[in-house]
Amino acid sequence: MPKLLIAAGALLILAGLLWHFGGKYLSLGRLPGDIAIERENFSFYFPLGTCLLISAVLSLALYLFDQFRK
Repeated sequence: MPKLLIAAGALLILAGLLWHFGGKYLSLGRLPGDIAIERENFSFYFPLGTCLLISAVLSLALYLFDQFRK
């Protein structure tokens, strides 16, 4: 369990650094497939494309983690 927590922490730190410094180059949150509706007194934003991308990347990472653990 401690190794898993250390690996998860390192992954979160790397994701934070990538988000902070790579935000200029990676436009997560404004991908094709994201739903944005703007009206006079109303705005709605649902990041569907971003959610799908993050889900696919996390699924692949967890699959690879499980394969290397065996």
